[in-house]
Amino acid sequence: MKLRIAHSPDSDDAFMFYPMVFGLIDTEGLSFEHMLADIETLNRCAFEGTYEISAISFHTYPYVADKYLVLPSGGSVGDGYGPIVVSKKPLDTLKGKKIAVPGRLTTAYLILKLYEPDFYEEVLPFDQVMEAVEKGQVDAGLVIHEGQISYEDRGLLKFIDLGQWWKEKTGLPLPLGCNVVRKDLSVETIKKVERVMKRSVEYALSNQEKALEYAKNYARDIKDSQEKTKKFVSMYVNQRTVDYGEDGRQAVRLMLQWGKERGIIKAEVPKIIFSDEV
Repeated sequence: MKLRIAHSPDSDDAFMFYPMVFGLIDTEGLSFEHMLADIETLNRCAFEGTYEISAISFHTYPYVADKYLVLPSGGSVGDGYGPIVVSKKPLDTLKGKKIAVPGRLTTAYLILKLYEPDFYEEVLPFDQVMEAVEKGQVDAGLVIHEGQISYEDRGLLKFIDLGQWWKEKTGLPLPLGCNVVRKDLSVETIKKVERVMKRSVEYALSNQEKALEYAKNYARDIKDSQEKTKKFVSMYVNQRTVDYGEDGRQAVRLMLQWGKERGIIKAEVPKIIFSDEV
């Protein structure tokens, strides 16, 4: 059975999917066609149920919960770190500022709105956010992906690490991205996908050098630095990628609940989120 699996072309996704791409693990009779697109595009595609398996932002999940379940493995979770708001000049506050954001459906946007609801947003592709800050087109930028490590190389200043803020506020890790599986697949197929996804992450973590060599091709502005690529990948592919843990799942529910209560999330938050809860 062939399934389409969509994920973003960044180094952490490349790292965890490396064993699947090269057929290094038992896929239990499943074959996969890998589709690459930026996370906001994948979020939009999920509304249509385009792909059988897809990476999406947790912020998007309530809107597509009628079509998808979250896989227990493959998540990107920041434990005391996460998306960063950067500026060119020192800022005292984000209130009333013009901030470049990488999409309204990203979890980074949700967390920023929880931190500071009163700002003017300019939606840009994630890889244009820092450039807009450098050129003075915006007061600040919400940085995701490898930019969380490379912003200093561009002379930008960190205003706040939203993952650190979330940890201090809740004591919990910050779940940012997940892999979802379409509900219209058979229970048997969904269970196979769960096992294959977990197997892929575990294999990558056990064979880091080879997985990193492949992931480096997708590391964008840090690809010339093995050290920075390894640091970024280890931030978002680790034991919590194998399994969210109870506190990770608690964090998902709390974040979505707060988003709903504060009017940021317009859809209902489902009681059942993860595929192993069915």
